[in-house]
Amino acid sequence: MKRFMAFLVIALLLVLSVSALGKTQVKLWFHSGRGSERDVINDQVKRFNAMQNEIEIIAIQLPEGSYNDQVQAAALANGLPDILDLDGPYVSNYAWAGYLAPLDTFMSSELKNDFLPSIISQGLYSGKIYALGTFDSGLAIWANKKYLEKIGARIPKSVDDAWTFEEFMSILRKLKELPEIKFPLDMKINYGVGEWYTYGFSPIFQAFGADLINRSDYMSADGVLNGPEALAAAAWFQALFAQGFVNSNPPGDNEFIEGKSALSWVGHWVYNQYKDALGDDLVLIPMPKFFKQATGMGSWAWSITTNSKHPEAAWKFLEFILKPEEIIKMTNANGAVPSRKSAIALSPLYGEGGPLNIFVQQLESIAVSRPVTPAYPTITAAFAKALDNIINGSDIRKELDRAVKEINDDIEYNEGYPVY
Repeated sequence: MKRFMAFLVIALLLVLSVSALGKTQVKLWFHSGRGSERDVINDQVKRFNAMQNEIEIIAIQLPEGSYNDQVQAAALANGLPDILDLDGPYVSNYAWAGYLAPLDTFMSSELKNDFLPSIISQGLYSGKIYALGTFDSGLAIWANKKYLEKIGARIPKSVDDAWTFEEFMSILRKLKELPEIKFPLDMKINYGVGEWYTYGFSPIFQAFGADLINRSDYMSADGVLNGPEALAAAAWFQALFAQGFVNSNPPGDNEFIEGKSALSWVGHWVYNQYKDALGDDLVLIPMPKFFKQATGMGSWAWSITTNSKHPEAAWKFLEFILKPEEIIKMTNANGAVPSRKSAIALSPLYGEGGPLNIFVQQLESIAVSRPVTPAYPTITAAFAKALDNIINGSDIRKELDRAVKEINDDIEYNEGYPVY
């Protein structure tokens, strides 16, 4: 009997071993990001692996600062994983290079229609969807209600109710006169020169009527990034620093939290931190009406690479993390805008009447995507470098002309980035 039982145990172990070996392994890369985001992704991977016996997700975390460089190097070495996390503006470049597989065949019309238009827009290249995010971003102005009440400033309640340009400038001047305020507006210059400059400040140019490139054909930035509207936007931006409204060299990330600034021009990701610090004094203000309104959009999204031998298995994991309840787990952690309308309806923060609903309103009405073109890496690098020099007092026309030349040279070198 004992020998029989031993045989059964051995047989069972062999079956389990064969079952484990038979799992389809799917490799996933994701950027390190914020701790709360990492925790959710790791938990989702763990739960997905435990809930079924067919697929094993192997997640690898890479440093955010060098993420794009590592992806490019892996692509050249034919070493991309099955699932790739990438920043939305890079989707078109990666798709053009042939790194990404279209997701359209996996998506039902009901699923596609449930996503925010901005999510579909950022994942779209040459008529096909190559990436889907669990969240989108929001860019607006966080305000300390205590200071606004001191100067008698009104608090807008909707995108349509936003401050006018004249109203915004009047508020900045009055705030600057308060003895507690050193710099009225925090613009997160401490984030450093990089994608923040494009995401955070290109809406200023767009609100003045300029842009980063001519979007009719994406072939040139001339006259768009260095035209009269762009020069006016850059002059206003430079004056914010020259006249002491914004600190060009903040010592850290706490100007708004410590009450040294009354307004903070930044995104959704600071919500939990700001709420903990200010409580009921924290209010969200929509982007001001300059010549028109504009705000940033787009964030990290998920794709399946052309290197994957198991795209169906990879999609099963993406389908799991794109469920409304899984989206809410992520957006509760990072404060971002849920990517699906059904998830927004579940959110006390972003649903109708919620304290962050303005972000949803903006994404549905005034959001402008960063240019959807394979030239984007060059565009963002050139624009960020120009803005950094403009902040530090360089000649505006010279800097914008230089950025235009770098962008146009790249497009010409790549023969207009034809689609093959």
